[in-house]
Amino acid sequence: MARKVEVFIKNILPAHSHGAYTLVLHSPKSKIQLPVLIGALEAQSIAMEMENMKSTRPLTHDLFATTLKNFNIGITEICIEKLAEGIYYSSIYFVQDGLTMQVDSRTSDAIAMAMKFKCPIFVTQAILDEAGFEEDEKDADIDEPGRQTEEDMPQESKSEEKTPFGEFTMQELENMLDEAINIEDYSKAARLRDEIAKRK
Repeated sequence: MARKVEVFIKNILPAHSHGAYTLVLHSPKSKIQLPVLIGALEAQSIAMEMENMKSTRPLTHDLFATTLKNFNIGITEICIEKLAEGIYYSSIYFVQDGLTMQVDSRTSDAIAMAMKFKCPIFVTQAILDEAGFEEDEKDADIDEPGRQTEEDMPQESKSEEKTPFGEFTMQELENMLDEAINIEDYSKAARLRDEIAKRK
């Protein structure tokens, strides 16, 4: 049986590909990290879980997670088990009434579901050996998960960030937060969330 290593999400960063993001997984014990390219919708779902933010209406992963829970189905773990031609292949391990079921999944969806169920994420040692790389100490001050770096941020977002939110009421801020989430402007949503949290 292949050796598995538990990994954690270190960061989500905009990728060079338009509309894509790089999810960085890392193993604290070995200081090895593994980049995984994911789509914008999956990145949004994962980042919102990391920031404890809720959408006004259920997103796809929310709907799936709620359906599973209503049928008393849990998830014990997910595992990235295979790497072929640059594509990661993963499995989600479901459990119902003591019976475990392994289901093939896209890696981005598997990680999103792991976040919904607060279950561990594993990667086979073989994949870490092949595609992982050692963390650079220079990256110690890397941006918080789900946040874009200043260089990667669109110009309009940079100017927008300089605009203080102090002039808005709590209700206006919460409305703006809902709107930012709906249009998937997660960078703005995170700043609004921080402003709301400061006032509370």
